[in-house]
Amino acid sequence: MADTRSRVALVTGASRGLGASMARALADSGWAVAVNYVSDAEGASRVAAGIVTAGGQAQTARFDVTDDSAVGIGMAEIAKTIGPVELIVNNATGPQPTLLIEEQTWEHHLDQLRFFVKAPLIILQTVLGDWRARKVGRIVNIGSEVAELGDPAFGHYVAAKAAMAGLTRSWARELGPDGINVNLVAPGWIPVERHSGTSPETLDAYRRMVALRRTGRPEDVAATVVFLASQRADFITGQTIVVNGGRTLA
Repeated sequence: MADTRSRVALVTGASRGLGASMARALADSGWAVAVNYVSDAEGASRVAAGIVTAGGQAQTARFDVTDDSAVGIGMAEIAKTIGPVELIVNNATGPQPTLLIEEQTWEHHLDQLRFFVKAPLIILQTVLGDWRARKVGRIVNIGSEVAELGDPAFGHYVAAKAAMAGLTRSWARELGPDGINVNLVAPGWIPVERHSGTSPETLDAYRRMVALRRTGRPEDVAATVVFLASQRADFITGQTIVVNGGRTLA
């Protein structure tokens, strides 16, 4: 089946959209997948059931990735039921309001940092002792092209995604001697369910800025995550892999 060394993958925010696609792709490549969610129980159950129907292994894992206590309990439950997590895909996100600088507050910035810095940290801390002892572990952070583009009226989100990229590099250096790889995938705009109301004009305007003249698909991002989780990526760490069809070419 898979060429992965690790057995259980946690994908946060995996009840729909990019997270669901990544969960399915990892399961197809041989991982047992913990499908994390916080409110969309129906969506998470549908993703997990689809994986099982296709011959894979999955379970839902309900916990708020920004809550220290919930993360500890949730990770322990995953370890007890399908095994210790050896791949973390930090994908969960919250609301992403567009706000002019005059409208932004420190709380708006903290809202984003909780998902893109705090959550990866507290999840990693639950498994780090075990990973270091066994010289195993992979982390794939899901960033965004906005960290490079600097979208206006989006500074709270852009800053947090940029912080996640810096975290990735720092962790890669610190954890490399322990055999732990840490990378970041930076997608462009990938229309999923929550973008269903987007106008054709907006989609066309974005496509014109992409070298490949199309928007990305969830499968484009998922394939990159699967690669970074595989043995083929054993010698890759601390990197940002951009998946945006050339949107950020200089």
